[in-house]
Amino acid sequence: MTTSNAQRHLTGTLTVRLPPDQAFRLFTPLGEQDWVQGWKPHFPAGVTDDTTPGTVFETNAHDQSTIWVVVDCERNRRISYARVAPQVEAGTVTVTLNEVGGHSDVTVTYVLTSLTDDAQPRLHEFAAHYPAFLRSWQDAIEASLHLSEAH
Repeated sequence: MTTSNAQRHLTGTLTVRLPPDQAFRLFTPLGEQDWVQGWKPHFPAGVTDDTTPGTVFETNAHDQSTIWVVVDCERNRRISYARVAPQVEAGTVTVTLNEVGGHSDVTVTYVLTSLTDDAQPRLHEFAAHYPAFLRSWQDAIEASLHLSEAH
């Protein structure tokens, strides 16, 4: 669903072949390092639990500097982030896990708003490729699981 040229509400799903109590970690700031190339969260205030609401971290992945805040967490079920990419976009990302036959069906929802007119084409492009974006998540997670099984 698109609400305007400047805002996009995107939802899609992927499957992780782990139950939610094991798959949840893959969608936390530190856990994403296992499967997202170039993902290195920096916690300005340090971190003991990267899923605690109010936790702030920064990333420089995919040629994009982004500031994140954990806004909600129900461990092993859901985690939500607010995110701001200065001069580009701001919004939220929510990841929800549901157990289905020992696996996790993972729903990922982005609600993003362009911060400038110049950023609108980038957001439009992201929206147009959102299903492929989530497939790339599933492929990267699957590859990381195969690697960890091999060791």
